[in-house]
Amino acid sequence: MSEVRVRFAPSPTGRLHIGGARTALFNWLFARHYEGKFVLRIDDTDTARSTEDSIGQILSSMKWLGLFWDEGPGVGGPYEPYCQSQRLELYRQAANQLLAEGKAYLCYCTPEELAERRKQAMADKQAPRYDGRCRYLSPAERDRLEAEGRWPVIRLRVPDSGETVVHDYCRGDVSFANALLDDFIIMKSNGDPTYNFATVVDDAAMRITHILRAEEHLSNTPRQILVYQALGKPQPVFAHVSMILAPDRSKLSKRHGATSVEEFREQGYLPAALINYLALLGWSPEGDAEIMSPAEMVYQFSLEHVGKTAAIYDLKKLTWLNGHYLNEADLTLITGLVIPLLKKRGLVPEEITPHFYYYIMEVVGTVRTRVKTINEIVDASTYFFSDDFEYDQKGVLKYFSKPGAAKLLKQARHVLEWVKHFDLETTEATYRQLSEKLGIKAGDLIHPTRLALTGRTMTPGLFDVMVTLGKEKSLERLDRAIAFIEQLDLDGGKD
Repeated sequence: MSEVRVRFAPSPTGRLHIGGARTALFNWLFARHYEGKFVLRIDDTDTARSTEDSIGQILSSMKWLGLFWDEGPGVGGPYEPYCQSQRLELYRQAANQLLAEGKAYLCYCTPEELAERRKQAMADKQAPRYDGRCRYLSPAERDRLEAEGRWPVIRLRVPDSGETVVHDYCRGDVSFANALLDDFIIMKSNGDPTYNFATVVDDAAMRITHILRAEEHLSNTPRQILVYQALGKPQPVFAHVSMILAPDRSKLSKRHGATSVEEFREQGYLPAALINYLALLGWSPEGDAEIMSPAEMVYQFSLEHVGKTAAIYDLKKLTWLNGHYLNEADLTLITGLVIPLLKKRGLVPEEITPHFYYYIMEVVGTVRTRVKTINEIVDASTYFFSDDFEYDQKGVLKYFSKPGAAKLLKQARHVLEWVKHFDLETTEATYRQLSEKLGIKAGDLIHPTRLALTGRTMTPGLFDVMVTLGKEKSLERLDRAIAFIEQLDLDGGKD
């Protein structure tokens, strides 16, 4: 195989959708597997909807995912520029070439005339298509139409009969009747190219060998093949991968939750988890491994294992994967992601001393085993940074309102005060010895203590929490809880 060259060409009209990210990933994996080139091109000819902000977000999302490109914006390359809005002259030259060769022609039909003909065709129960009436205009007729102030588009001459066959790597041969394609527009009246024309001119100029994209683009492919043929350019290999559908098999939309890379990033997902998850949407690696590094994906990736059926979006699986990566990732990395969120919530100061940094790291290490996202780490750790928390009301009724609750916590505080080595092993042993001495279950002592230290009934292991808070803070919070219980006037066991 000659050098593989693939491209990802998003339209900058919004955030990078996970469907687009999956397409980018498959192209990236394919290029890396064959030691080829991964090109990023911004298809921004839709000037009405394209924005610089969207371009910035796409580039940021790609970098965050680790899908770095070999050629493209910010990197350069032999075929720059890599934004279509900066390549307009190339499209105009190609269109003029086709006009000169008689493979394209000027069409002066107005949008209103075309709309009326479509309406009539549908009334006659015929497929709405351009009737080719401007194909054979004489120079005098063109002059007359231009004198009326009409600005022409350029249409490609499409064969009236026969078929255009797409040789698709994933789906086999797919045939399209030329009669249904009609003479489609390649250049608009304002001089801008249409998508199907610009993408072929660029893919040919950039020597793209394989085009991997979602199956929703399959209907565009016959028109693009006709453009390749008209320009006399070799066709790339086409591979249309399955779409991503919602759990109810409808089109994925906002009502199904986050759908853009940036949203997942904002919700506390890790790029490694999202990449791992997207790779498994439509691609089946050998074996039954579900957790794979990018290097393992690159080694295994092949189009032969890309499925034809739609991939089903499963947020639960992504969240499970994220929980795995959250626990396996370097603790320093995760702490660095958590600190800005803690600052935003006002839980930690802007200036963090080295000593306090290591405390935060210990908190993160304690909490991350019980949560699935970065944001959940923050939600689950607030009591480590503030004494001003309320007790869970159900917990108060269940644990603090029992007769003897204050006395029990006083006994716990007493034994903890005498613990010299305030570590996991010693604190747990001390508590279990006390529960045996009192003739109660360990849980009867652990649950009210957890509520006293955190205000919650569900946390990481009590002794992990206790050791992370430290002896002094643990004793202070036990004192606070004892005072709270005594104020309830429900204890019945005051000293």
